[in-house]
Amino acid sequence: MLTREMLAILVMNFFVAFGVMIGGALIGGIGAFLVGKPILAEIQSLSASLKIWAIVAAIGGSFDAITSIERGLFSGVHEDIYKTLMMLLVAFCGAHAGTVLLQWITGESSF
Repeated sequence: MLTREMLAILVMNFFVAFGVMIGGALIGGIGAFLVGKPILAEIQSLSASLKIWAIVAAIGGSFDAITSIERGLFSGVHEDIYKTLMMLLVAFCGAHAGTVLLQWITGESSF
């Protein structure tokens, strides 16, 4: 069952992943402008390559997630597995939402 604390963690994970995508790609676009590269194409490229890092940043590093899954598998605490999988899913949704927003802004789509 979702507790208030777990719901707060899931909301934070979503927005951290979303923020890494938006912030990283837009600031990278400023860097592209400074070196003379096409800004929108670089933002699009960054949005594709930052997705995994946004997920890792949102869950606080992959080692904790792997440890939590291991504890759930071998100690019989299945609640840890469910929480970690929910955190990963929500972080992926945040990263994907950021990617979709950036594709909408740049006018490019890779669907």
